[in-house]
Amino acid sequence: MGYDAVIVGAGACGLMCAVQAGMLGKNTLVLERNDKPGAKILISGGGRCNFTNLYTSKANFISANPDFLNAAFAQWTVDDTINFFEGHGGIVGEEKTLGQLFPTTNKAKDIVAVFTKLMYETGQDIWLNTLVKEVEQVDGGYTLTIEREGRLQVIQTAKVVFASGGLPVAKLGASDFALRIARKYGLALEPTAPALVPLTITGKDADWYASLAGNSVFARVSTNKISFEENILFTHWGLSGPAILQISSYWNPGETITIDLLPNHKFEQLLKEEREQGGKRMVGQLLNDFFTKKMVEALGKFLPIHLKIASLSKADAKLINTTIHQFTVKPAGDKGYDKAEVMRGGISTDELHPKTLESKKMSGMYFGGEAVDITGWLGGYNFQWAWASGYLIAQDI
Repeated sequence: MGYDAVIVGAGACGLMCAVQAGMLGKNTLVLERNDKPGAKILISGGGRCNFTNLYTSKANFISANPDFLNAAFAQWTVDDTINFFEGHGGIVGEEKTLGQLFPTTNKAKDIVAVFTKLMYETGQDIWLNTLVKEVEQVDGGYTLTIEREGRLQVIQTAKVVFASGGLPVAKLGASDFALRIARKYGLALEPTAPALVPLTITGKDADWYASLAGNSVFARVSTNKISFEENILFTHWGLSGPAILQISSYWNPGETITIDLLPNHKFEQLLKEEREQGGKRMVGQLLNDFFTKKMVEALGKFLPIHLKIASLSKADAKLINTTIHQFTVKPAGDKGYDKAEVMRGGISTDELHPKTLESKKMSGMYFGGEAVDITGWLGGYNFQWAWASGYLIAQDI
C-alpha cells in the first residue's frame, strides 16, 4: 500500500508521530530494528517511565537555540501529554519529586501499550527486526534500502521521518543513523557528547571515592554555568546520582565541579552554636548529625574530625567550612554513551522549520526527538520533547 510517510524508529517520537498521523486519517509505516517497539521507553525510570514533567519550559533544555522549542511547546503542552495518556490508556500520572510524572501503575510497558493499541486502531503498520541501510533522494521523494528477514528490499515514500534516537545505549539499537543522513544531505550538526551520564574519577583520589561506593548525599552541585540540588551517589568509578547526571550535561572535560555537601545549613553557624554550648563535642560527632559514619570517616582524610570543636583554630574552622560547602572535584571523564541517558547536540535547529521539523534543505525529510540539538534535563523533559516533536511532524506529513 502507499504510505503518507515512512518513520524510522519506534521510540517515543516515532510512535507518537505514527498514532497522531493515524488520528488524522494518514497511513504510516514504522521501521524498527528491535524485536519490539519502545525499547528505550521500557527501561526509562528504572522501568517505571517518567513520561513528562509538570514544570517543562525551554529553560530545562540545552540547545544552541532553546527558543526553537517555543513553537513545539505551544502546539503540544504538558496538559496535552497528560490528557493523551489518560484519555487513550487510562494512565493517570503521579507526581514524584520536582514535577516528575510517573504512571500510577509504575509500569513503562503501560505507556508503550497505549501506542500499540492506537497503532492497531488507526491502521498504522510497523515492521520490527528491520534495519534501514540507506536513504536516497529520488523524484517524488525517497527510497529506503532495508534489511528484513535476511534480505534486502527497497521501499519508496514521499516523506521520511527520522526518529531513530541518538548515540546512547547501543544495545537497545541506538546509532548515529539520523546524524549520518543529515551529514549526507549537508545539514549542519552541533557537536555531540554523552549527557545525563555518571562522571569518573581517576588518579590519587580514585580510592577515596570507591571507598564511599553506595553512599548517597543530598547536595548542591555546581559549574560556573548552573547548579542542581538533588542526591549525589558515590560509586566505584566516581560519582552518579540525579544531581551529577544533571550537571554532566553542562560539564566539559578539564572543568571542575563544586559540591556543597550541606546546602540547607551553614556549617560556620553550626560550629558557632556548638561553641556557645561549650564545644565539647568533636568535629566528627557534629558531622555524624548529617552524614553516614562511613562518610564522616572518609572526610577525616581532609578534616580534623577528632578535634574538639572548642579547640578549633580559625584556620581549622575555615578548612571545615570550605570542605563541606565547596568540595571541589575534577572528573577525569564520563561513563560514555552506554551509561548516558541522552545525547547532547545533534542536528542543528537552524536546519529545521520550527513548526513542522521538516528540513529546510530537503523537502519531505523530517527529524525529531533525540537526534535534534534539543537535550532536556533529567526528570521527564526529554519525553515531553519527544511527544511534542512527534506530534508536530504528524501534522505535516
